[in-house]
Parts: sequence; C-alpha cells; structure tokens
Amino acid sequence: MEDQGIVESSARSLKSISGVGNESFRWVDGSEVDSESLPPSFDGDEEHPREEFGSFRRRLVKKPKRVDSFDVEAMEITASHSHHPKDASIWSTLALAFQTLGVVYGDMGTSPLYVFSDVFSKVPITSEEDVLGTLSLVLYTIALIPLTKYVFVVLKANDNGEGGTFALYSLISRYAKVNLLPNRQQADELISSFKLKLPTPELERALSIKDNLEHNPVMKKLLLLLVLMGTSMIIGDGILTPAISVMSAVSGLKGRIRGFETDALVITSIVILVALFTIQKFGTTKVGFLFAPALALWFFSLGSIGLYNLITCDVSVVRAINPIYIYLFFKKNGVMGWSALGGCVLCITGAEAMFADLGHFSVPAIQIAFTGVVFPCLLLAYMGQAAYLMEHPGSVETIFYDSVPESLFWPVFVIATIAAVIASQAMISASFSCVKQAMALGCFPRLKIIHTSKKRMGQIYIPVINYFLMVMCIIVVAVFRSTTEIANAYGIAEVGVMMVSTTLVTLVMLLIWQSNLFLAICFPLVFGLIELIYLSAVLSKIKEGGWLPLAFASFFLCVMYTWNYGSVLKYQSEVRKMISMDLMLDLGSTLGSVRVPGIGLLYNELVQGIPSVLGQFLLELPAIHSVIVFVTIKYVPVPSVLQEERFLFRRVCPKDYHIFRCIARYGYKDVRKEDHRAFEQLLVESLEKFLRREAMDLALESTVIRNRPFVSRIKNPRDLEVPLLQDHREEEASGSHMSVARSLDEDPALEYELSALREAIESGFTYLMGDGTVRAKKSSFFLKKLVINYFYAFLRRNCRGGAATMRVPHMNIIRVGMTYMV
Repeated sequence: MEDQGIVESSARSLKSISGVGNESFRWVDGSEVDSESLPPSFDGDEEHPREEFGSFRRRLVKKPKRVDSFDVEAMEITASHSHHPKDASIWSTLALAFQTLGVVYGDMGTSPLYVFSDVFSKVPITSEEDVLGTLSLVLYTIALIPLTKYVFVVLKANDNGEGGTFALYSLISRYAKVNLLPNRQQADELISSFKLKLPTPELERALSIKDNLEHNPVMKKLLLLLVLMGTSMIIGDGILTPAISVMSAVSGLKGRIRGFETDALVITSIVILVALFTIQKFGTTKVGFLFAPALALWFFSLGSIGLYNLITCDVSVVRAINPIYIYLFFKKNGVMGWSALGGCVLCITGAEAMFADLGHFSVPAIQIAFTGVVFPCLLLAYMGQAAYLMEHPGSVETIFYDSVPESLFWPVFVIATIAAVIASQAMISASFSCVKQAMALGCFPRLKIIHTSKKRMGQIYIPVINYFLMVMCIIVVAVFRSTTEIANAYGIAEVGVMMVSTTLVTLVMLLIWQSNLFLAICFPLVFGLIELIYLSAVLSKIKEGGWLPLAFASFFLCVMYTWNYGSVLKYQSEVRKMISMDLMLDLGSTLGSVRVPGIGLLYNELVQGIPSVLGQFLLELPAIHSVIVFVTIKYVPVPSVLQEERFLFRRVCPKDYHIFRCIARYGYKDVRKEDHRAFEQLLVESLEKFLRREAMDLALESTVIRNRPFVSRIKNPRDLEVPLLQDHREEEASGSHMSVARSLDEDPALEYELSALREAIESGFTYLMGDGTVRAKKSSFFLKKLVINYFYAFLRRNCRGGAATMRVPHMNIIRVGMTYMV
C-alpha cells in the first residue's frame, strides 16, 4: 500500500497573525495551492490579473466566526468541550473524585470477592508463609501497577483529557504521521485541540523515532496492530467482567440457602446478566447518581470488615509489608507459586479503567480517589482476609463471605451484588466507547449508535455489541460454571491491555515528552518486566480457560484490521481515480450535461480533488443540479472539534460551475446525530457566509494590491512568512475593511451567485451517494483476494449503510453503483 506513494497535501498553509485592528487575520500562501485551486484567471478579478506576481501570491484573509456545527446533537450538549476547566476548585475536584468511585473503581473494588479463593485453589495453605507471601504479593502488585504506574505516570499521557488505547494512538498520530489513511491536511493542525508541538531539533532521538515511524510501513502496521490488540482485549473484558463479578457476588448464597448449589448459582447469575444487558438501552443517566454512593458504601464495608478481622483475628499479618515473604513464598512453593501469580493479578483488574475513563473526569480527581479511598480500603480488605485465613485456613473457597460477621451478611451481600453489577456496567460502557472510537478512526464496521443522554456525549448504547456481549456472557457462565475457571481466562485480558499501555506510553515518553533516556528505559524495564512475569503465569492456564480471551481478542482483531485494511485500499483507489481539473474545464460549466435548479450533496471520502463518482452520475443522469457540494465526513486524531472549527468550505471549480467542497471534521469523541432539515439549513447558511467571505477576501486583496504594488518584487518564498501589512497602521487596516464591507453590498457577481443559490434552495436538496463494492484485482495474491472479496465484502454488506449513518432521507437519495478494484 505504501509504495503507491499516495500523499494528499493540505490545501493551504495558514499562519495566524495578530495586531491589525481588533479583528483576527491569517495569511494564505498561494504558492501551496492544491489541485482543487484554480488558475488566477478563474477567480473573477479581471481588473487586476495576478499572473504578474509570478508563481507566488499572498492574500490577507479576514478570519470571521464560522457558522455553528451541522451537528444538531452537539448543539444540545451544553459545555461539551469544557470537561476539564483549567482552574477547577478544590470542592469540584473532590466532587469528581467521589463520582469516580462509581464509574472507574467498580471492577477493582470487587476483586476481594475472588482473589484469595483463586490463589489458594492452586497453592493450598500449609503454613503462614503461604498466607503472608500471597498477601505481600497482592500488596506490592497494587502499589506498583495501579498506584505507581497509572496514578503517577500513565494518567499524564492523556490526549487533551482523554485516555485509553485509542487516545494514545491519536496522540502519537498527531506528532508522527502513522495513520494508514492518507487524508491528513495541514489545516487540521489549526484546530485548537490539536496543539501540535514538533520535537525540538536538538533531540535527535525524538526526530529519529518520528522519522522511522513515518517512513517505515512495517512500524506503522505494527503500531496499529498493537492498538487494535489492546482494544480487542478491552472488549473481551466486557464479556468476562460481568460474568466473574456477578457469579462471585451470587456465590455467597452457597451454604446460606439450603439447596443452592452450582446449578442454582449459574441460573441466578444468568438471570441477573440478562437483566443487566436488557436495561442498557435506557442509558445510565437516571441511575448514575446511585453509582458513586453505592460504591462508596462498598469501599467503606471493605475497609471496616478488613479492619475488624485484622484486630480480632491476627494483627501480625502486617508483617507482609516486608517483601522477604514473597521470596519465602516462591522458595516454598516453586512452580506452584509461580502458577498462583495468575490469581494475584486479579487484584488489579480494572486498573486500565483509571486511564480509559479519564475523559469523564480529571487527572487530580482520579488520583485523589485512588490514593485517599480505594488504595487504603483495598489494603485493609486483603489484610483482613489474610488475618482471617491465619485462624480459619479451611475457609478458602468462600473467604470473603466467611470473613463477614454473621449479623452483617445480608446487608453486605446486597451491597456486593450491587457493586458487582456496577462494575459490570463500567466495562460494558467502556466496550461501547472503544467500539465508537474504533469506528471514528476507521477501524470498525459502521454500527447503529444510540445516544442515551443529551447532556453527556459519552453515554452511548450500541445494540449489536450489547447483545453480542450478553450472549457471550451467558455462554461463559453456562460453560465454565465456576469463578475459578473464569479467573484463568480473566487474567490474560487484563495483563495484555496493561502491556499495550506500557508500550504506547514508552513511545509517548520518547517521542512527545522527550524524557530523559534513563527514565524512558526504566519505565518499560520495571513495569514491562512485572507484566511479563504475570503474563507468563496466566498463559500457563491456556488449557484451563485462558484460551477464551485470546479467542475473543483474535476475533475482534481480525474484524478491525480487515475493515481498516479494506478501507485504506478503497480510499487509495478513489485517489487514483480522481477526475482531473483539465477534464472539468473541458466539460465547461454545464459539465457536459444539463444543469437544473437544485442542490446536490455528493457524499465522498476525499478531502481534495474531484471524486470519480461524479463522473458516474454525469453518465447515468440526464441532468445534474445547478449547485453541487462535495460533503466529506472526516475524523481527525483529536478527542473533539469545536463547533466553530468544524467545517472547511472551499470552491472546487470556477465560479460559474457552482461546485463547492465541505469538509466536516469530527473528533473521535464527538457526537453525530443530525436531522437532515436542520443540516440543510445550516449548510445553506454556511455556504452563504462562505460566499460573502470569499467576496470580501478578493475585494480586500484587490485593495492590498492597489496600495502595495511592490509585492510583485518578492523573490524569496520565505518572505511570504512576514505579514505584508506589518508596517501599516491599525487605522488604515480598519478603514480598508470598512470600505470593503460597504462595497460588498454593491457587488453584482456576489448578488448573482446568491440569487442562484436561493433558486437552487427552492428546488430542494438531493443526496448523491455512491454504492460501491470493493474487489481485489485478478493479479492479487490469494490471501488478499480472500480478505477483500469475502471477509471485507461480508462486513460491508452487513454493516450500517451510509444513508442510515448520515441520517439521509431515503426519498431524496440517488445512488449509483461503483466498483473499486484494489
């Protein structure tokens, strides 16, 4: 794919300047005009031809406010881009920290239900060294991975407040062009949330890494595969977390209710899981306020019960703080102790949620909640269970509920069940978010997304994924029938995601943070080594259930990579088949057909150039609309794009062609839920403003040329980086703008074009869409034919159609068939 050398350059290089009047302006360097730009003779300014100025020309362009987003849903979301105020008060941060208990820490908080029971199912308790060694392992695992790695390092590697695997990939994509889809424009770097800061030339290491990533196709693909693998394992967690959490909570009824054995446990767990997935379509807004108090009560119960057992049973277990007991544990148990590490790693399940759910909160809030509540409560809980086991080593299988005082069993059971459901809810929501981000970055087939809240754009519901997770959860519970068996599968997914994060954060440290080389090496050396040891332990359980997350991850990895691979090939095929500007000029303003009143919105994926699907419409239709707008929905590697920065308008052909391009830019967290009538109205308003702004630009340029004829003497292209009017006084600039604004009201060319646009509006809108199929060339190798002609074709046939995704009215659609040979 890479050898085709397809690179789409940006349309113009913009440099913001200030200091001219009270308005903001920007420079447009005419030397960098792309294939869509026209020769000077087509700009409609016959009085002042620009050929005399050579191949370089400058224009002073007024930068007005752009029209609001076409996205109606985004307008309904209040303060959607203000998740992280710069000067958050202490009380608001504490309030956010309290809320994180219900969303971020549910999975980690329910780990005491099953950690010790799983560890001691592999290593029987024969001496106090077994208990103290296991407790020491758990304590240091929590202190090193969630506390040291995530709280103090990984949380800082966020993408404008967003976390997760795809957020890291997005962050890296902005500093190095590693995206396989070649649709990046220089104008994207002007988005305020882009915040591009290239590595300094002094650091050859960062520049070398950037160069290797950008020019090595293998590195690009490996990086993408790594990200997709991490995302696949997070979705796998969405299957295993509900299963193990609910079963562990319900298992407390065994021995408390006569006749409640394994069959009853499985049936009860399945009923709760079905109810949990069924209510997903209602969203979490109404019950969201219950999450944090319930989990706060759960953590309070964990800490209180742990402290009670620590005092009443054996307070000497605090000796486990001494890491020598870890050595004694492995010395005594050998290979069996190494196998037990697969149970120890379950104490940090959900640690990745601290980073993945960062977008809903803030770094200080997550740090305060973990260090002030979660960490001490978990330490007390595990110490209390260890103290109880010192006196009652036979209570291993149901250690948590046996350690609860008799009078508090039922209240704790209810709270534990609620906590398990909340923990499951968090991972299900995380799976939805991961799939949405993957779709936005072109790595997942289009699916129906339902937005369950008008206030929070992160609350979504994906029916297909929801019911897939539900069926898989039911199968896992029905087949494994034991939390111990599920735990063997659970550990692989958790450790796999952590290793992916370690690799990506290391790359961020080297490329973006430009950290000290010693620190950048120590991070993967320490944490990567720990995670590799845990991974080696959990991989030993592949035959006992560890194959399950690998199967899930492999399935989703194949789906995502196949979709991305086919999409990139399709895009490259469209770039190769673009209609040339010479052909358009030969056709004339009628396009070789009949132009009838109306506006045709032609949806395509190109960010520049004339899509080949227009040629198909010209061949198939007896007439074409008087106004044509190429609409491109483009996702940029940022979490969100401000409404006033979302749209780029551009004229494609000479004025009398009435052909425009509109690029709608979205971040991977942005919501798209459009009503076509509002869309049409906003598009027209935006187009009218664009026409007026274009006329003002040309008039202002003419004024500049008349007043400063020495521009033609510019020889060095670098001179264009200096503002042309840098010596002008503000009064002169303001006077020019006022005179230009007055002249616009008398511009006949502008009035003619606006009247033509209004006539087209009265005739209505038509949506022109290509119904494309992708086929591999006959000369392609067998594996490519298999992937494109069967797997990718199957995904395209069964994914959500373009008309449904873009909410296009079916009565106004004209489709034309296209075949892309790749």
